[in-house]
Amino acid sequence: MFFLKHLVNHISHFFIIKIIIMCALLPTLAHAVIADNNFPNCKANLAERAEKLGFSSYITQTVIAGISPIEQVISFDKKQPEFTQTFEQYIKARVTSYHVRVGKEKLKQHKKLFDALEEKYGVPRQYLVSFWGLETVYGKHKGKMSILNALATLACDERRSAFFTQELLNLFTLIETKQVTTEQLQGSWAGAMGHMQFMPSSFLKYGIDGDNDGKIDLWTSEVDALTTAAHYLNKIGWQTKERWGREIKLPESFAFDKVGFDQYYPLSYFQELGITKTNNQPLPNYDIQAELYLPSGHRGPAFLLYPNFNVIMQWNLSKSYGLSVGILANKLVGAKGLAFLPKGQTNVKPYSLAKMKNLQNQLNALAFELGKPDGIWGPKSRRAIRLFQIQHQLIADGYPNDDVFSTVNSVINKGQVIP
Repeated sequence: MFFLKHLVNHISHFFIIKIIIMCALLPTLAHAVIADNNFPNCKANLAERAEKLGFSSYITQTVIAGISPIEQVISFDKKQPEFTQTFEQYIKARVTSYHVRVGKEKLKQHKKLFDALEEKYGVPRQYLVSFWGLETVYGKHKGKMSILNALATLACDERRSAFFTQELLNLFTLIETKQVTTEQLQGSWAGAMGHMQFMPSSFLKYGIDGDNDGKIDLWTSEVDALTTAAHYLNKIGWQTKERWGREIKLPESFAFDKVGFDQYYPLSYFQELGITKTNNQPLPNYDIQAELYLPSGHRGPAFLLYPNFNVIMQWNLSKSYGLSVGILANKLVGAKGLAFLPKGQTNVKPYSLAKMKNLQNQLNALAFELGKPDGIWGPKSRRAIRLFQIQHQLIADGYPNDDVFSTVNSVINKGQVIP
């Protein structure tokens, strides 16, 4: 007993913090659901959970007692632009001349820092600046919403309670270990914080004191924020000297039925199918896996996505976001941007979540099973739409265009529904 007490007295404060962090990130917390439509009941569930996990009375009584719901948060969560805008609308709002101009200034301003980060973490500087620009417009819009209240609101909502409950508990750990104060906890409606909009779990696991001032400050220290971002991308699998992907050109008579979406093929396979660079030059003879992605269907731009794109997707699961990161990064180092868009719009109109959800219901009824309808054009929906298109002699681009909506309605009206 004396030995244990003596040992504890000599454990560094830093080591104690690391122990607490490790405990806070235990997988069991993933099941710590506290959802309840009655917010006071939800707060009681949260306080009980926090007490069982060993948080102090400051957390279980003072902090939790001060939490209140934000009704706007649920509305924002249901209307994310990644799911309500066309790719062209999304990209034009986020890869602007301002983003490029200020991003290039940031590359010059932090040249020494980026030199060091590239050497240590292997992540090219243009990607770090691209994430920075897309997340907060280089710190201009870091968010002014209470992170505590936002996370609590989302944790009490049944749809994604497990995820946001764990993020809230991780935030309690940051407060408990004095890495943040409740006064500075302002950020996005989803609970993301600072220049790079990290969630509490990422702060805990990947946060770095880049300027060596004894604390990790993701709000006011650009050095800490950028260093943390480089560390994060390195740890989740960024492949040094590999690009994210490229815009490509499909041949006039491209065999859409030869390529499944959301799956990888050798780059050489796409060469065989006649795909070229946008300048009509052949694709490189390079041993890498690639995925074909058509964000607006066959009428819009086309891309081959490489493994680093999956790393970008771990930051944000939207492919439109991932493409924005890659395209802005390219422009920051001199590329011209998309070859397709200057030629004009694709005339692809945004579809509502309700319309997409109805299409998913119809495809399920026609035995093109894609799971529970959610109104989101994801991998299962792309696969189901593609199979429907192949069966009905439509261009099999996996995109919910007008031809798909009208043909599905026609088939349903003719009574060709699986009982």
